Amino acid sequence: MDLSFYLRGLILGLSIASVVGPMSVLCMQRTITRGLRYGLVSGLGIATADGVYGSIAAFGLTLITTFLVSQQVWIRLIGGIFLVYLGIRTVLTKPAEPAERIGRASSATQTNNFLGAYASTFLLTLANPLTILSFAAVFAGLGVGGTGHRTITAALVVLGVFSGSTLWWCFLTGSLSLLRRKFTPTWLLWINRISGGVITIFGLLALMSLVKGG
Repeated sequence: MDLSFYLRGLILGLSIASVVGPMSVLCMQRTITRGLRYGLVSGLGIATADGVYGSIAAFGLTLITTFLVSQQVWIRLIGGIFLVYLGIRTVLTKPAEPAERIGRASSATQTNNFLGAYASTFLLTLANPLTILSFAAVFAGLGVGGTGHRTITAALVVLGVFSGSTLWWCFLTGSLSLLRRKFTPTWLLWINRISGGVITIFGLLALMSLVKGG
């Protein structure tokens, strides 16, 4: 067992997660306006999706890859529309209530909110099937599948990718949560408006790319 493959996957996961995109903006906005746990759960949804796509590429699941890539237009269309919806909704959302009032909310409501946060980032991250091809190319460069211990090697790399992505979101949300109390309600409102606008633009660009591609 070569643990260097895990370290390579870890670095890869960190690199992928740190790229600024709509998911990064969404995760940061949720952390600042709704708190550490909400932001962290959102980040874990992204990390899980990275792990899923990494697994498909690492284990050579050709049928799944071919199907997802062949359906990428519809998948990206749905993802783009959902990004636009999410962006507009974020713009119109008022800052979260103070922590002492949130603490009195029912545990069932909080659980539903966390599940929704996780599911939304997980599905949106999956809305770009071409990610699989990127993973496949990188894994080939790392030599995954080129040894007799193919399954173990692939598993180590995928675990590293998930760990690296999770580590990044823990760092990002943890850092932002330390600054959260310094934001006034007015600042939080503008953070919602700006981040929502950025997310909407990302969604529109995704839809425009489909039109140009067609």
